Amino acid sequence: MTLRTVPGRTDHVVVVGAGLAGLSAALHLLGAGRRVTLLERDPLPGGRAGRRDLGGYRLDTGPTVLTMPHLADEAFAAVGERLADHVELLPLHPAYRAGFADGSTLDVHTDADAMEAEVARFAGPREAAGYRRLREWLGRLHTVQMRRFIDANFDSPLGLLTPDLARLAALGGFGRLEPRIGRFLTDERLRRVFTFQSLYAGVTPARALAAYAVIAYMDTVAGVHFPRGGVHALPRAMAGAAVRAGADLRLGRDVLRLERTGDRITAVVTADERVPCDAVVLTPDLPVVHRLLGRRPRRPLRLRHAPSAVVLHAGTTRTWPRLAHHTLSFGAAWRRTFDELTRTGTLMTDPSLLITRPTATDPALAPPGRHLHYVLAPCPNTDTGPGAHAWEELAPRYRDRLLATLERRGLDGIAAAIEEECLVTPADWTAQGHAAGTPFSVAHTFAQTGPFRPRNLVRGTVNAVLAGCGTTPGVGVPPVLISGKLAAARITGTPARRPASVGATR
Repeated sequence: MTLRTVPGRTDHVVVVGAGLAGLSAALHLLGAGRRVTLLERDPLPGGRAGRRDLGGYRLDTGPTVLTMPHLADEAFAAVGERLADHVELLPLHPAYRAGFADGSTLDVHTDADAMEAEVARFAGPREAAGYRRLREWLGRLHTVQMRRFIDANFDSPLGLLTPDLARLAALGGFGRLEPRIGRFLTDERLRRVFTFQSLYAGVTPARALAAYAVIAYMDTVAGVHFPRGGVHALPRAMAGAAVRAGADLRLGRDVLRLERTGDRITAVVTADERVPCDAVVLTPDLPVVHRLLGRRPRRPLRLRHAPSAVVLHAGTTRTWPRLAHHTLSFGAAWRRTFDELTRTGTLMTDPSLLITRPTATDPALAPPGRHLHYVLAPCPNTDTGPGAHAWEELAPRYRDRLLATLERRGLDGIAAAIEEECLVTPADWTAQGHAAGTPFSVAHTFAQTGPFRPRNLVRGTVNAVLAGCGTTPGVGVPPVLISGKLAAARITGTPARRPASVGATR
């Protein structure tokens, strides 16, 4: 089946947004010989993977780790460069430390032997054997999905009809995630470690497709890395490679409108200039894209968005030895937590939290003798829970609740140790233009997955292509990098290159 591509001339492409999707698209377009202009509204490239300096602390404003780095390397390779020459990746051992309400802890290793031994220590030899079977299943699931369902453009649902669809079905990919993981692991605590990732996709483990265990593969099998200097070092390096390859990167340029003649975009207009183009790649959130295009796609059902998050960035005078680079702090509640996040729209009464301590790996991110902590608390989006205006009053009280919870869970004295802080709530995500006040975009329900997700081709506009987490393949750093490559392929007609072997998404 022939891939649909942008017709007519595509010599000069304007990419709107220099986040990871836009930078990936730009590098693949440059590698295919196109002239590229990158327009970014912020003063730095990176988009969600941004940077904020706060009293000597250097904060990543978005993702906190990198998985599947070979996908970033593909983008560099498109212009003859290598990721390793520009970004030092520090592997995390353990990838996570999980702490549970009963006081038990589990270090999550990506090395198979180390993890098997840890599971045996934690839950006994039967669970360790189940982990080995789970790991093998995750590997097969990833291979089938990456080839046909993640790293692939779809022109219609008929694109699913390949032998790999039968293989995915045979692996149980169309069943539910939680019961499928339960076939390998009976310990409820272990099942949490391999299913909580579905929240990144905006779906509870009980309702998520088992296919989304592929995120657990990325986290627990393929390897987790931290770029020296923070995750923002990746988009900074990608922007540098794009400029060296000839891209015209223009920062601080907020796109106001698109000019069109008939069904073609002819220019992109900012407050300062008009940039003519032969094609355009649009990477902002879908509401912004629809506003620029002047139309919304026809869908039988309204888009559902993933839960949001409150993030507390805290620069402190001390740290706590119990914290790894990444620590998952699970409350006693589990099903109730997801019900609150996705159905009742209430704040978690017994929260499960992600605590990141980047200075455990890169002390230079804080002043000498200081430490940086990032606490992420999932919360309902503004469609389901409190609206953006309500968060203006909620924010300080919820911040105090978070710190009280951390104190009870062993981070004694954390409130008194904070000397610099920044609290980010759904009100802030809304102000940044994120629909439903969530940075996690459109949820990965069945009706919003694969060819049913908002497509990267735009009906009624023949030379506009979408990239980013709102379109195919979806949310997370690896999918977003892929989305840029897929968008470029829609313009160049060049099939997306797939790696010969799978290396080390969020």
